[in-house]
Amino acid sequence: MAISTSRPQARNQSSDDGVARRLLDSSAQLSYDPLTEVDWDTPLDTDFHGASPEWSTLYGTAYWNEMTDAQRKALTRQEAASVASTGIWFEMILQQMVLRDIYAKDPTDDTFQWALTEIADECRHSIMFARGAKKLGAPAYRPHRVAVELGRFFKTVAFGEAAYAAILVAEEVLDVMQRDWMRDERVVPFVRTINNIHVVEESRHMKFARDETRKHLARAGRLRRRIHAVLIAVAAYVIVTSMVNRKVYANAGLDEERAVREAKANEHHKSMMRASCSGLMEFLSSVGLLTRPALFFYRRAHLI
Repeated sequence: MAISTSRPQARNQSSDDGVARRLLDSSAQLSYDPLTEVDWDTPLDTDFHGASPEWSTLYGTAYWNEMTDAQRKALTRQEAASVASTGIWFEMILQQMVLRDIYAKDPTDDTFQWALTEIADECRHSIMFARGAKKLGAPAYRPHRVAVELGRFFKTVAFGEAAYAAILVAEEVLDVMQRDWMRDERVVPFVRTINNIHVVEESRHMKFARDETRKHLARAGRLRRRIHAVLIAVAAYVIVTSMVNRKVYANAGLDEERAVREAKANEHHKSMMRASCSGLMEFLSSVGLLTRPALFFYRRAHLI
């Protein structure tokens, strides 16, 4: 992060600090406490979906057409819980990267204070997702061990634009699908509230991630850009392919092997993912991070 240390008073903003100040003001005006905003007490109504059915990994497949309405709803509840669990996993990575980035920097700067505000948001979101997954009747879905170890490596080595662009990738993908879920009356009300909270607060995080990515890239050489472009793409691939755990199918009462097979071949879901990432891909292209090697991983993840 570029931080000004020359201003004598907070009101004498540097241009780098202006975005952070606006985000702090926005957070002060519009933030939520999930513990009081979400209806945690009403028992789960199984007549509702957990996510918009069009976002199900099986929607549009032969298996989906054979499923009963109750099975479809059970599946979307498990899938929503899996997405939430993946969100927790990445939010823990995000927090560590941001903390490392601001370590030993000027705590009086708005950028430093916004970074801590974002971390506080992510802590609340993780608790919210955890409680939401439990209420959906799902187990603790965890990414595959390889993904966990890759995440451990990434959070250790990623810095600058690699860290912030990867944060943006994870948040953008979730943002589009959750905007659909929060407006969908077929989705159980407490999940709609969770999605609304996340969309509102993550919009500030995405603004900050875009700004930080641009600022760091302004100081990056050609080789660093090319290396980080691939690192970000690999992170995107791991995140996206970890969103829906294969165990969701068995936990929804389905044939796991058949469901996995049909989900992998589901062109409808692939097109939904590509559409959700169109704005993200435009941004990555505009800052020079959509290189040919990086495109390989985005295509494998069906993001482009």
